[in-house]
Amino acid sequence: MLSGRRLDLLDPSPLDVEIEDIAHGLARVARWNGQTTGEHAFSVAQHCVAVEQLTTRLSRTIDRKGRLAALLHDAPEYVIGDLISPFKAAVGLDYKALERRLLSAIHVRFGLPPLLSAELTALIKRADTLCAYYEATQLAGFGTAEAKRFFGTPPQHLKSLRLRTLPAAQAQAEFLDRFRQLSA
Repeated sequence: MLSGRRLDLLDPSPLDVEIEDIAHGLARVARWNGQTTGEHAFSVAQHCVAVEQLTTRLSRTIDRKGRLAALLHDAPEYVIGDLISPFKAAVGLDYKALERRLLSAIHVRFGLPPLLSAELTALIKRADTLCAYYEATQLAGFGTAEAKRFFGTPPQHLKSLRLRTLPAAQAQAEFLDRFRQLSA
């Protein structure tokens, strides 16, 4: 990693996880394999910030640690990239196990439980899917009907999230700012 840490992907240690490495990597990993409109790719860092915002909108009672977990939900992608769900399934359980071990190490590093509650996991997944709907319709060329088939219908009480693509350095800074607010 740029921090000088050496991360063992097969047995990741929380001691080798640095938020600056995560932010740097996520800001340079493109969602939708870069197949989005705009001058820049829509990064996983931007996606994570949006998912944290949506999680908060879906649950007014979520605490700071739950919001931090939402922000970090795709953090393993800073080293393993963003693979689409069908490809993850095709790769098999070994990939998912690797991803889970890395996420657990990240959670422990930042004071979260290695495994989240089923309730919090479901809430974050709902926000993640909702974010994918907005990304699909605003950035990836999906029509509303097509996006609803893949991602469901957004709740009526939520105003549409307005997404924009950012240069990597700006996406990195926004992710780090949000992390620092939630972990203060």
